[in-house]
Amino acid sequence: MDNNTKAQEIVKTMMELDQFSNWMGVKIIDIKEGYSKIEMLVRNNMLNAFGIAHGGITFALADSAFAFACNSNGKITVALDVSISFPKAAKEGDILTAEAKRVSNTNKTGLYLIEVTNQHQQLVALFKGTCYKTEKDLVSALQQPG
Repeated sequence: MDNNTKAQEIVKTMMELDQFSNWMGVKIIDIKEGYSKIEMLVRNNMLNAFGIAHGGITFALADSAFAFACNSNGKITVALDVSISFPKAAKEGDILTAEAKRVSNTNKTGLYLIEVTNQHQQLVALFKGTCYKTEKDLVSALQQPG
C-alpha cells in the first residue's frame, strides 16, 4: 500500500469516529500524506448573533483539516500551537473548503498552513498550525475500547 492510500484509510477511520466533524457535515475531498482538503456547508445553527458564521466553526473546519493532514502518516499527532486570521466573514449557505498543506517536517514537529475559502474562492480564514508527532500508532489507538 502506498503512502497516499494509507493516508486515505487512516483519515477514513478518523472521520468515522470524529463526532464533531460529522456534526459539522464535513466531507473529505482529498487526502494525501501531509495534505488534506475538506468542505462543509455553513448552516443556520452555525451563525453568531451578527448572522455570520461563528469563528469557532471556521476554526473547527480548519482544525479538522489540520488534524487529518498531520495524522495521515499513521502516528498520533497533536497540536502544539495554532493561530487563525479571518479576512472575510462566512455566511449561511456558503460552502467552505479547508486545504491543509505541510510546509515543514521534522522528526518531532510539523508546520501546516490551512486556507479556508468559500465557493467563490475568496479567502475566509488563514490558519497556521504546529503539531507534535508521537511514536504511537494511530489506528491501534483508535481501535482500543474507551
